[in-house]
Order: sequence, then structure tokens, then C-alpha cells
Amino acid sequence: MPSIAARLIPAWLRQYQLSALPTDIIAGLVVGVLVIPQSLGYAVLAGLPPVYGLYAAIVPVMVYAWIGSSNVQAVGPVAITAIMTASSLHAYAAESAQQYALMASLLSLMVGVLLWLAGRLKLGWIMQFISRGVSAGFISGAAVLIFVSQLKYLTAIPIAGNGLIGYLASMQMYARQLHPLTLVIGIIAFALLIANRYASTWVWRSWLSASYAKWAERLFPLILLGIAIVLSMSLHWTTRGVATIGSIPQGLPTFTLPYIPDFHEALNLLPSASLMALIIFVSSSSVASNYARLRGETFDANRELNGLGLANIAGGFFQSFTIAGGFSRTAINADSGAKTPAASLVTVLVMIAALIAFGHLLAPLPYALLGATIMASIIGLIDIATLKSAWQRDRLDAASFMAAFAGVLIFGLNTGLVIGLMVSFASLIWQSSKPHVAVVGQLADTGHFRNINRHDVVTFRNLLMLRIDESLFFGNSESVHRSVIQATRQYPNAQEIILIMSAVNHIDLTGQEMLISLNQELLNQNKHLSFSFIKGPVMDIIEHTPVITGLSGKVYLSTMDAVNALKET
Repeated sequence: MPSIAARLIPAWLRQYQLSALPTDIIAGLVVGVLVIPQSLGYAVLAGLPPVYGLYAAIVPVMVYAWIGSSNVQAVGPVAITAIMTASSLHAYAAESAQQYALMASLLSLMVGVLLWLAGRLKLGWIMQFISRGVSAGFISGAAVLIFVSQLKYLTAIPIAGNGLIGYLASMQMYARQLHPLTLVIGIIAFALLIANRYASTWVWRSWLSASYAKWAERLFPLILLGIAIVLSMSLHWTTRGVATIGSIPQGLPTFTLPYIPDFHEALNLLPSASLMALIIFVSSSSVASNYARLRGETFDANRELNGLGLANIAGGFFQSFTIAGGFSRTAINADSGAKTPAASLVTVLVMIAALIAFGHLLAPLPYALLGATIMASIIGLIDIATLKSAWQRDRLDAASFMAAFAGVLIFGLNTGLVIGLMVSFASLIWQSSKPHVAVVGQLADTGHFRNINRHDVVTFRNLLMLRIDESLFFGNSESVHRSVIQATRQYPNAQEIILIMSAVNHIDLTGQEMLISLNQELLNQNKHLSFSFIKGPVMDIIEHTPVITGLSGKVYLSTMDAVNALKET
């Protein structure tokens, strides 16, 4: 039995090497400083006061660093969880700011409990059932919605809605409320951030070395934040109608009991919480597993569920909203030299310092800059490359992408994800229902058998050899039966039918009944059915059933044995 210390103190801390401390400190400081504007913006995106972005980057980050699965993943408020929080709590937008914040913490708690329960039930395998097309389509659609939703901060037009149509309709309805100075500030900030992100070769590397250009690109959003604060103060933007974030409460997040909903409220939030938990797990696991692979480390999906779950549960009691692993902040953390989760603990110290000592300095910051920051960062999540790749290689995955993408834009996040999943599962069922059944022949002078349409092979007048490239179950049994009968009609002289079962890993009851019926149907035509290459686990299932006991032919260990025994000499 492990000692109490071994259970309470994570392995990375017990095995910590002091040589990793300098790089961990540097990485933690870099991430902490650079994500302050993002954290403030994501809180606003979630419908919360900006300070809640800093709250969400303290207690949950500490918990994940202690028990999470990844050494370098940086968790915190991210765009997807922020927009899903706003979407899920849309009905509570008219409530007081305090009540809305309590609902956001409740949602974090519910998501955390679902993730933790999934981890305890070892449900990490669920990740493999979310196709790349669905996840990329959902994130891309959410990115477009986030982009459009932030136009309200660049224009001062009160845009609202659950989908793209709602956003655009409200923009048209309230277009007269456009504030020119806010628009100018927002457009300039957005253009500078886009140039910094996508034209860094021209902006920085034309006159700086590669290493300095890299740091200049990373620090620019923070420098722009400082410039905007100075300009806001000196030019008195607040008195000229530009919305600023105002005073940020100083002090750390306090322990607060979440709002206790009634049964109907909890029931209404449960679907949203479930979808958020699924997306958080898929996106965070994708990031964590990728970096684990690059660093030669192991990744435990169930431990990741536990870490994300407990981090969100803890956040629910400390004024946080739902958090997840961040794509950009994890990349910065790893690129800055982070070795262990100690880097995330340093990031927490930066957030604490910002709340205690520097919160009042952020008061003149225009909301337009926060909106522009999110818009510039979110463009990279619109995954056109995956759609192009799927269109070229797998049209069904491309269909899943487009279904999720269009569903999110038209119907909102939750419904869009469900639509994408339904199309993905429908594609999976359709593919499974049409297994490949190949007519094969013998490669000359070898014991190998290949598809007659792909290779130059030898066939035998009295033999028809068919390879079934899928397990047999209720969804495809009829299709396999039809393929075999069609093949026998194409080769009427074949009296011996050999089914090669090398790719069959399971045969359910419907599949067994189909084989029994097929055997009798062929026997009525004076044809005999034989099997070759049945795997041991499959034979264990069917050995004492009529599939074998009533077989008109025989079961052969290999296809070569069957050919030698049955071919005409």
C-alpha cells in the first residue's frame, strides 16, 4: 500500500530536480504575464466581470498542477468554455451580476463532477469516439461565433443571440448605436494584433534576430495593453463614451458556496454541462496527449479526467467559471521551457500579484482591446486545413465537420455539437453496414491470396474464395449475405464456396443466423460452404452452434489448406 505522502504528494514533486526550477520559473512568469489580457477577455466573453478571468486562473490551476496528467499543459479560462458558459447561461443574463457569477460557478461545479465521475468510471476511452471532423467543425463554428460576438465591444452595438443569424439580426437592429471612437480603437488594435500574429516575419524578423523576434511577438499583446491604458488615461476615453473595464476588486477569490438550484434548473443545465464536459475532455486531452507524445511521456486519459474534474469542482467554490487546457497557453508554456507543473504554480503567483498589487492599473483598459485580443487569437481555431484534408481523404469526416460547423452557426453550440455527433455516428453506422467482401485468388506459387481486381492471381473453376473484411453483426449481416449470393451468381460453376474469416473478430447472434441461412441456401443449390482462417476467440463463440455443426463443408486452418483439399485436379 502506498504511504499517505505518496498518495497526497504528486510524483512530479517527489521526483523534482532542482535543475528544472529556473526554466519552470521563467515559463511560469512568461505564461502568467502574457495570458492576463486573455483571461480578462475570456471572462467578459463568458458574460462575467473581467476579474473573474483572473479568479479562474488561480485555484483550478493549482489543483490541476497537483493532480493533472500533463507536465506542461497550462489550464485556465479558454475561449470555448467561455462562449459555452455564456450560451448555457443566456437565460440568466438579466439577473444581477452576483447571481450570474454564482450560476457560472455552479456550472463549473457540475462540469467538474461529470468529469470526475467519468474518470472514476474509467471512461477515458470515450475520447476515441469523437471524430476529428466533429471536434474540428465544432471548434471552428464556435470560433466564428466568438469572433462575431466580440463585435459588440468593437462597435458598442448590443449584439446578442445564440447563433450567427441572431447576432447579425441584432447588429442590424441596433446599428445606430455604433460608437465611432470605440470602432477606431478596436479596428486599430485588431489590425496590430493580426499583423503581429500572422505577419511576424515582416513586422519583427526583418530587423530582429529569430530569438528576439519570437519574444517580441509574444510580448506585443502585453505592450499593446499598456499603451491602451496610457492612451485611455491621457485622452480621457471614458468621458468620451469608450467603455472601460473599470476598477477591478483587489484581493484573492474567496470561498463561496455555489448557488443551489432547484430540480428544474439543474435539469436544464445538465445537457449543457454534459456537452461542456465532453468538449473540455476532448480538447484538453488532445493537447496533453500530443505534448506527452512529443516529450516521450505517458498519457493517462482517466487521470486527465480526474484532474480536470477536480480543478473545476474546486473552481466552483472559489468564484471561477469552467476551465480547460488552453492550446496557446500550453504552447507558450512548453516553448518557454516548462519541465513540470511547477511552472503553472508560478503562473498562479503572477495572477495573485496582479489581483493584489496591479488590479487598479487595469481600470482604464478599453473593452475594445479585450474584444480585439480575443478576435485575433480566435482566428487560428478556424480549422480550414482539416476540412480540406478530410474532403480529399474522407468525405464522411468532411460531412461531419460541415454538419457540426453549420449546426453551431445556425442553432448554437449545444445543438450544433449534437448534430455533428449524430452525423458522425450515422457515417460510422453506414460504413459498418457495407463491409468489403473481396473475391480473391492465389498469388502464383505462394500461399497468399489477394483481391482479383488488384493483383494478378490464379483462380479455380470450382472454387469461389471470398474474404470478409469486417466483423459480422446485426448491422451488416444482410449486406454480407447479399454480397456472397451475388458473387455465386457471377461464378455459377463454383461448387465450393470458401469464406476467409481472417478479418472477422466477432460474430454476433444475427451474424450467426445469417451464416446458418447462407449455408442452407447454398446447399439447396448443390454448393458447399467452408470456412478458413477462423480466429480462436471467434471459434470459441461458434464452435458448438449450428454455424459449425450444420456446416455443409469444413473448417480449414488456412486458405491454402482449403484450396489443396477442394480444388479440382
